[in-house]
Amino acid sequence: MNWNDDQPIYRQLREKIIALILSGSFKEGDPLPSVRQVASDYQINHITVSKAYQELVDMELVEARRGMGMYVLPNAQQKLHAMEKEKFITAEVPALLLRMRQLGITKKELIAALQSAQGE
Repeated sequence: MNWNDDQPIYRQLREKIIALILSGSFKEGDPLPSVRQVASDYQINHITVSKAYQELVDMELVEARRGMGMYVLPNAQQKLHAMEKEKFITAEVPALLLRMRQLGITKKELIAALQSAQGE
């Protein structure tokens, strides 16, 4: 994994795990790789991995099972879909609309571009 300097590594790792849950690579009840394994695989500090995992716990997406590791909670994927949808609507759509205004792109042009990208 290539880390960028735009945000802390623990956040990038958290986002990677979120993407894996959303895609179904990690399903309900699946264990996450151990902190030591992730730290070794990505050559990062174990505290960084622990911080990413703790944020996933705080988001109620995974749970820590004493002596067993971290596991994806039931409905984590559905919860993430709802969270990401809300984030898209509240943050990304307004940014898109602002950019459209800056470039003079009409709604009709955007819809046509979206349809073309979807192959319709």
